[in-house]
Amino acid sequence: MVKIDDEEEATARIEAALYSAGRPLSIEELIKASGTESRTKTINILNNIMKKAKSAFKAIEIVTLPDDSYVFQLKPEYSSTIRRYASKPILQNATLKTLSYIAYMQPISSKQLVETRGTGVYSHLKELRQLDYIEHQNVGRLKIFTTTTKFQKYFGIQGDSESLKQKLFKRVRKAPQIAIPNSPQTVTPQA
Repeated sequence: MVKIDDEEEATARIEAALYSAGRPLSIEELIKASGTESRTKTINILNNIMKKAKSAFKAIEIVTLPDDSYVFQLKPEYSSTIRRYASKPILQNATLKTLSYIAYMQPISSKQLVETRGTGVYSHLKELRQLDYIEHQNVGRLKIFTTTTKFQKYFGIQGDSESLKQKLFKRVRKAPQIAIPNSPQTVTPQA
């Protein structure tokens, strides 16, 4: 690899890497992308890019994650607003529901998943394993599923599975309830 001494070129390379990756990048990956071969120089450039992004963009940010990786992302408060304009989602709705169920109930067996989500869950599990959002351990003839650190990074979730469950539960409880006329029932609207 050719060493890059021009700071503007290194900045452009880091911006391009963050924008095109669509996932968090480690500092090592950003050093390679920048061509600077210097951790200090790359971190200084990243800090400058973050300052520029903060002042130039209202809905987009560059964030340092707890594992010291960096990601170029939409601010969470705008995700529901732009959902209809976004390109095809990475996961189909049914697969996403299976993933959220695993995240909330983990560790969970394949038997429990089939009982709850139906036999279509097998294709969901295959897709989620290929994307490295879930992992499993064999316990006898059962497979026990949990989410991975890649899942946490991609969805911007921090902490262990218990704190994840608490966050998901709070979200569900905050969802507005709609009263059905002439009925004592309430319904939670679907997004």
